[in-house]
Amino acid sequence: MTSRREFMQAAAFAALSATARAAQLKAIGVQLYTVRSILPQKPAETLNAIRAIGYQEIEATWADYDKIRPMVQSAGLKPVSIHIDNTLMGKGDDELSKVADQVKAWGFQYAVYPYVPPNERGGADVMKAFADKLNRFGAKCHAAGIQFAYHNHAFESAPAGNQTLFQILIDSTDKKLVGFELDCFWLSVSGNDPTEFIKKLSGRVPLLHCKDKAQGTEQRFNEGVPRTAFKEVGNGVLDWPGILRAASAAGVQHYFVEQDQTPGDPLDSLRQSYNYLSKLTY
Repeated sequence: MTSRREFMQAAAFAALSATARAAQLKAIGVQLYTVRSILPQKPAETLNAIRAIGYQEIEATWADYDKIRPMVQSAGLKPVSIHIDNTLMGKGDDELSKVADQVKAWGFQYAVYPYVPPNERGGADVMKAFADKLNRFGAKCHAAGIQFAYHNHAFESAPAGNQTLFQILIDSTDKKLVGFELDCFWLSVSGNDPTEFIKKLSGRVPLLHCKDKAQGTEQRFNEGVPRTAFKEVGNGVLDWPGILRAASAAGVQHYFVEQDQTPGDPLDSLRQSYNYLSKLTY
């Protein structure tokens, strides 16, 4: 029979093991696209409010970043990543080098290609040609001392023969030059399990977009979801403990909350997401 002392020792060991396994995010960032409706009118106030909520890092957008950069610094927010203007990818080598150098000069560690316009999408051949452009800019970023990543939406998961456009993109990009910023919402919208997709791309996902999805959102391979499909992290159907465990194991370095549409003040939504993520153990 097990003695009381042995029982207590076993219970204590189990508790310690559980504590050792539990993890929490050390830093949480914001994609500033979330506050695009208020940031231009009151940039300093908005950035200070983001820092007051508890966010430590930001992912910016290319347009007018030079104007808000001093206020980002003043608010005590760390610039980690920036979404470049998608039109920049059509520039020549010298221009691409200047873009990469500017990202580095602004203090960012990552440049991200954010969005393929619908008129530039196509089948397997189009995706392979696009991958060549990503590799080209990835090489410029590497030379500048920063990393380059591609941000997904839903169209990439559309079938292309016996595979998907996303798989073609994965296979056609140089893993040394092009990483991925996986967006959990759009992965789920397109019928993927974010946890399994993160595992599949382990080692190539330095950045993660955290946004939740409403119950009943229909699967699709485009961005035409209703605005109510976007939910604060923890207010939807995605399995965040599972996603974060997979992300940690896969080498994700930075986590950005992004909510394309909010029901009211975007700062209120950001606060809800932060309160959930900052307390979550996984």
